[in-house]
Amino acid sequence: MFNLEILPGAYVICRLNPEEPIPNWLRGELVSVTRTPEELSVICHAECVPHDVLRESGWRCLRVIGKLDFSLVGVIAGITTVLADAGLSVLTLSTFDTDYFLVREKDLIRAARVLEEAGMKTEGIDTVGTPHSLE
Repeated sequence: MFNLEILPGAYVICRLNPEEPIPNWLRGELVSVTRTPEELSVICHAECVPHDVLRESGWRCLRVIGKLDFSLVGVIAGITTVLADAGLSVLTLSTFDTDYFLVREKDLIRAARVLEEAGMKTEGIDTVGTPHSLE
């Protein structure tokens, strides 16, 4: 199975107009920018987003540790199925090297528990309920 690391800090998902430039306020360990004809979506650390930006707040991020080979099949499906079976909402992101999973901050400890019950290890939190570094 996979080992996951809980990234520090809270994340937000922001919606900007599709014609806007990529914001200069983006920073943090994970930043994602997706442009479609309908919107410019941004995922980043909560503290860097100006107050007037439309956002969905209260997300935490788990990262699959290590570099995933493109031949691997079912990584996202395996992890999201575990979370969905527990009734947890999840947003996924993929990069060249690995996959990221955003869960609601209020569900972080529960998400870590169900992932560990499924045979995955989560670093950055103990599933007895004590966060190691929940910022």
